[in-house]
Amino acid sequence: MARSPLEVADVFRAHSADFLASTGGGAISSAKRRVLSDVEACRTAKLGGHVDECAACGHQHVSYNSCRNRHCPKCQGEARARWLDARSKDLLPVEYFHVVFTVPEEIAAIALQNKKEIYGILLRTSAATLKRIAADPKRLGAQIGFVSVLHTWGQNLLHHPHVHCVVPGGGLSPDGTRWVSCRPGFFLPVKVLGRMFRGKFLDAIAQVFGEGRLRFQGSLARLEDEREFEKLLSICRRKDWVVYSKPPFGGPEQVLKYLARYTHRVAISNSRLLGMADGRVTFRYKDYARGHRLRTMTLEATEFIRRFLLHVLPRGFPRIRHYGLLGNRSDALERCRKLLHVECTPPEPRSENTNETASSAGDRRCPVCGSGEFIRREVSARDMLLLDSTRMDSS
Repeated sequence: MARSPLEVADVFRAHSADFLASTGGGAISSAKRRVLSDVEACRTAKLGGHVDECAACGHQHVSYNSCRNRHCPKCQGEARARWLDARSKDLLPVEYFHVVFTVPEEIAAIALQNKKEIYGILLRTSAATLKRIAADPKRLGAQIGFVSVLHTWGQNLLHHPHVHCVVPGGGLSPDGTRWVSCRPGFFLPVKVLGRMFRGKFLDAIAQVFGEGRLRFQGSLARLEDEREFEKLLSICRRKDWVVYSKPPFGGPEQVLKYLARYTHRVAISNSRLLGMADGRVTFRYKDYARGHRLRTMTLEATEFIRRFLLHVLPRGFPRIRHYGLLGNRSDALERCRKLLHVECTPPEPRSENTNETASSAGDRRCPVCGSGEFIRREVSARDMLLLDSTRMDSS
């Protein structure tokens, strides 16, 4: 794939100083500062790298190290591939469904100031809802498993927390002796899921509020008062909480392709950026309110950076989680595979090198002379900067 003419890193390099100045600096958390610096430095001489040099003709191929920050658009490809390799053995020969849980805007506002608590509640209660309804004998009557992925953005980069769940269409019977399939094309009733999700979520947020684990600032400061907080919960109880289920996938291959799109996505990919000029950034987005039409949006570069940083997660917070049969410690999945007569074929091992190039992926021959082999030399950040300077001078 051709390199995008504009990258998020380019916007950060050109305008992060302006952004920090506009905020006074002190309002930016260390985690957000780290994202800014990592994305700017990713695959540049600042992080060092290695040089592959042909033993015969001396031709050099320079590769820069990645920042490996999970918010960096350039670092997700290899991480996604490794994760998919690890999970491919979990796929079952059944229909798969995509279920999405969202929260009202009142809850989203609280989440922005209490990310760790509210995002955790969102993942836990959506998972508990799926497992509870699926276990009901009137519904599916089975123990299910699924992958949940937290997204916090909309296409316009504004804050929109929601959870994507990819679920096999069936599960283990209560006694574990047979596979229970859902009805073709139908998993669980979304209205029932929405009502239970609402109840579980509001009970959980009321509990953490009572334990003093929520903080409110600015326009939400009034919610420190218990009566005001209960008023807001009452408003949320009267609303219909949106849970929707997309049509089932065609098979395991389609599931893997779908997961590849969702698991390691960041707020905006470089491919959606169209241009940067006069301190403004233009990007492409889907307007879901108008039939998923493709549209363009132009923002001040400082506003673009502010919106991007809205989606920086708390350190150590896992945004991809596996539940039920797909839980990391579950042995029930192997039972499902046997019941469905699935043979286990282990995935091929991948290189751990996140900067793997053609020369390092097995073809060690020099593309210039065709006979010499590459010899790898690790280069420190300091020496890489000197090497870059030398190469620029010679060109």
